[in-house]
Amino acid sequence: MKNTNICKFPAQVYSGGTILVSKFVKETDRGVMCSRMILNSHRMMLISEGGGCFIINGEKYHVGKGALMIIFEGEEISLLDGDLTYMYVDYSNMRADELHRRFNISPLTRLMNGFDGLIPLWQESLARASEKTIDLATESILLYTFSRLSDLAPEKNEIMAKIAQITEQCFGDPNLNLADIAQRLNYHPKYLSHMFKEKMGISYSEYLRSVRLKYAITLLDHGLDSVKNVALLSGFSDPLYFSKVFKDSVGVSPMGYVKNMRQEK
Repeated sequence: MKNTNICKFPAQVYSGGTILVSKFVKETDRGVMCSRMILNSHRMMLISEGGGCFIINGEKYHVGKGALMIIFEGEEISLLDGDLTYMYVDYSNMRADELHRRFNISPLTRLMNGFDGLIPLWQESLARASEKTIDLATESILLYTFSRLSDLAPEKNEIMAKIAQITEQCFGDPNLNLADIAQRLNYHPKYLSHMFKEKMGISYSEYLRSVRLKYAITLLDHGLDSVKNVALLSGFSDPLYFSKVFKDSVGVSPMGYVKNMRQEK
């Protein structure tokens, strides 16, 4: 992408009883993006164009337009691959830590999507701010963005619905896992895992196993009695493992289930 960087610094870094802001930047220089850097303050980053993959403390984060990401003071960040433009605000102080706690922002929940609507506001604030107003503009945009995080509950419900939809459509694929779904939905696997367990009370692997078992029981109920075929059609690559999981869940082996069903008839 064309290098049209904008970088503005408040003339005097200060805290108006809220938060310390030190930098507001539009980054387009790939060389800078790919360079490893350890942050000396917190950073809120908004992807305004394109997409790519960042490495933060050794973890991969796939991002696209509208992704909002928080990187914490002392963490190392670099762009692994991609073609993108992003804006960011650097900030710090005790108030920043309080905001992170209020909105449950941690390394597990740092990446959030669906903030495309903020891009014009960030761009306008950065472009119009003068030397006299950059401090106020930066603090205002930062606090306004934090206030928008309270709207994430509907988004989480939407994500859960998408996870369930993909699972229902693809559970027959033995390679399906949450990491694969996370990449499709442009989220970090640890974030989805944390959110899924929080919402459902069980891990995704337990949920996927239950979906596969329900389908296996349906196949057996409809007369398919080959354990190998039932296992493969239900997404289990190993029939022996399928039989074990089935017995642990249902109380009898697959063939025992078929036998009991025939006796009842």
